[in-house]
Amino acid sequence: MKLKNAILTFAMMAFVAFSVTAQEKASPAKKAEGTAAGSKITINYSSPAVKGRVIWGDLVPLGQVWRAGADEATTFTTSKDITVQGQKLPAGTYSFFIIPGETESTFIFNKVAKQWGAYDYDAKQDALRVSVPSQQTSTMEERLVYEVKPDGFEVRWEYAKATAKIGS
Repeated sequence: MKLKNAILTFAMMAFVAFSVTAQEKASPAKKAEGTAAGSKITINYSSPAVKGRVIWGDLVPLGQVWRAGADEATTFTTSKDITVQGQKLPAGTYSFFIIPGETESTFIFNKVAKQWGAYDYDAKQDALRVSVPSQQTSTMEERLVYEVKPDGFEVRWEYAKATAKIGS
């Protein structure tokens, strides 16, 4: 009986260890929240790591639609109508994509909020596309980061960042 209990205990411990390991994701889910132009802004994304790779122009090609994170498409939610780079974006939840460029990137707010990556991305469903400045930074961001600020939001990864202005 003691051997049977010992085997059962060992099997349960192995199952728990496997379950915990399986739940650790390479690109953990993150959320950036804040208020900009009087609207609650929430950005849900999966945060991949650099892991010694060249990101811009290699892992993420320049000039092509990128899902702006990992796994499911990043989502951008605004509680009120806002303007992004001076253009109107109605209140709601959107999938968020980026076409990265060296000095200018395109931020895309797509009406189909639930998507896996950019595999089924359809430009006909875009609610808004805006050009934003993008630049190299001297600070390394190992993981993809979004930050909501009082006047907009910023995305940073590796040695690059892009910022969009939000107004009411």
